[in-house]
Amino acid sequence: MTTPRTVLVTGGNRGIGFAIAEEFLAQGHRVAVTARSGQGPVGSLTVQADVTDAASIDAAFTAIEAELGPVEVLVANAGITRDGLLMRMSEDDFADVIDTNLTGAFRVVKRASKGMLKARYGRIVLISSVVGLYGGPGQVNYSASKAALVGMARSITRELGARGITANVVAPGFIETDMTAALPEAQQAEYKKNIPAGRFATPTEVAKVVAWVGSDEAAYISGAVIPVDGGLGMGH
Repeated sequence: MTTPRTVLVTGGNRGIGFAIAEEFLAQGHRVAVTARSGQGPVGSLTVQADVTDAASIDAAFTAIEAELGPVEVLVANAGITRDGLLMRMSEDDFADVIDTNLTGAFRVVKRASKGMLKARYGRIVLISSVVGLYGGPGQVNYSASKAALVGMARSITRELGARGITANVVAPGFIETDMTAALPEAQQAEYKKNIPAGRFATPTEVAKVVAWVGSDEAAYISGAVIPVDGGLGMGH
């Protein structure tokens, strides 16, 4: 039986984040989600916060700590896309994606690390993407932000590894979400041709991997990149 932990999932109001929060709840943990709008799954504590605003992150953590106790498992999932070809991509479109996906992860990890260091226990899971290491046309900003999370996790591991804190990266491939459902049929078929598994993943398949990496059982795994992509990236 795993010890019930206080878990925070950023961007837990939809898609993969919502499924991750559901999975931790199903395993008996105390779960909080941050969202700019909307709600996390039933049974979770939803706190409004924006990962681009350090003050709102601090306030969210303070509220979660008061209600559920210090955050022991952090899943940095909040992310945005602003796709466009390099030649047409504005600096704002580049900077906004970096600020949310990368600096946003830094903000929440920094705030969570205080309690983790005190407890000498912590699980940090950064949600990257197959695109982070495999690349994707029209996604210079997104790919850069997601690749950078690998360096972040590995540096955190070297800094905090001796304190019972792990930092890992989960890199999902194509997942059945509103985002992929909106793609034209022909494009979906083309993507599936390149995936050895021949299909997209369900959000639950990603959530179960995240929950395991965030568990007591994964104490000796840190600085790892775990792909959940049906073989698309092949470790790239």
